[in-house]
Amino acid sequence: MVKLSVIVPFYNVQQYAPDTLRSLKANAREDFEFILVDDCSRDGTPGILARAERELPGAVLVRHEQNGGLATARNTGIDRARGEYLTFLDGDDWLAPGYFGQLVAAMEELGVDFLRTDHVQCTARARQVHRVPVGRRNQVLNPREAILPADRSTSVDYAFAWAGVYHRRLVDKGLLHFTDGLRTAEDRPWIWKLHREAESFAAVSLLGVFYRRGVASSLTQIGDVRQLDFIRAFDQVVAETAADRDADALLPKAVRTYCAIISHHLGSIERFEPAVAKKLKSLSAAALRRMPQDVLDKALDSMDVQRATKLRRLRRRPAAAGAAA
Repeated sequence: MVKLSVIVPFYNVQQYAPDTLRSLKANAREDFEFILVDDCSRDGTPGILARAERELPGAVLVRHEQNGGLATARNTGIDRARGEYLTFLDGDDWLAPGYFGQLVAAMEELGVDFLRTDHVQCTARARQVHRVPVGRRNQVLNPREAILPADRSTSVDYAFAWAGVYHRRLVDKGLLHFTDGLRTAEDRPWIWKLHREAESFAAVSLLGVFYRRGVASSLTQIGDVRQLDFIRAFDQVVAETAADRDADALLPKAVRTYCAIISHHLGSIERFEPAVAKKLKSLSAAALRRMPQDVLDKALDSMDVQRATKLRRLRRRPAAAGAAA
C-alpha cells in the first residue's frame, strides 16, 4: 500500500524544477509516490519531468492539455493519489532530505485528520523561519477552536497547503479538494473548510519545506487580472462561514481577514497594470458592500485608523457597472 502521496504541480519552472526533483529523490521511499502534474508548461519543464518520470522512484507524471492553475492541478493530483496520507509541494520549492519520513512518523503518532508544520521562506539568499501560529505543539487539537481570535493571526491565516500532511479520510469526506479555477488565494477557502469541518489536527515543530519567494513567474509577483481571484476566494470564505452553525462567532474573523487582504492589495496597487488597478478598486468596493454590514462596521472599528479610513472611503465609492468578481 502507498503510505504517502506527494502532489507537485509544475508550470514553467524549468529554472527551479531540477532542485525540486532532487529534493524529492532525497525523500523517496518504496511506499511513497510523487504525482508530478505538468500544468501545460511552455518552457523546458516537460522535458525535465519526462526524465524525472524515468529516474525518480515512485514518480507518476500527469500532463494537462490546458493550463488550469494551481488549484486545478492540485485537484488532478488528489484524484490520482493512492496514499493513506497526502501532501503537497510547489514545483519551485524544495525539501530537506528525509523530511517526509519525519512527517509521516509524526502523523502516525498523533493520528489526526491533518498536521501543520513550520517552513523556511527563501528570498534570494535570505532565509526566514515561519511558524504555524499555534502555541500548543504535538497535541491533538480541535480545528474549529484554532480559527479565533479575530484580531490575531491564527491557523486559518497560515494558508500553505504544502506546510502539512492530510489523512485520506479528508478526501473521502470531500474536504481536501480546492475550488477549481482559482488562480490565487486558492489555499484560503480550503484552509477555512478544513478548520470548520475536520475533527482533529496538530501542529509540530518540523522544518523541512523551503518556500521560494520572489520567483518572477509566481502570481505573487505578477500584477495581472489573475491576482483578483482573491475576491472570489474570500467571497467563498465569507459565504460558507455565514452558513456555519457558529457563524456569529466566526464571521468577524472572516470579514476582518478579507478587509486586511483588500487593504494589502490597495497598499501595493502600483504593481498592477492600470486597468487591473482600476478593477481592483471597483471589485473591492463591491466586496465591502456585499459583506454583512454590521460585522464589517465592527471589523473596521478594530483596525488601525489609516486602513479603516481607506476601506470606509472605498465602501462609499459609487458602484461601477459589472463590478462582480
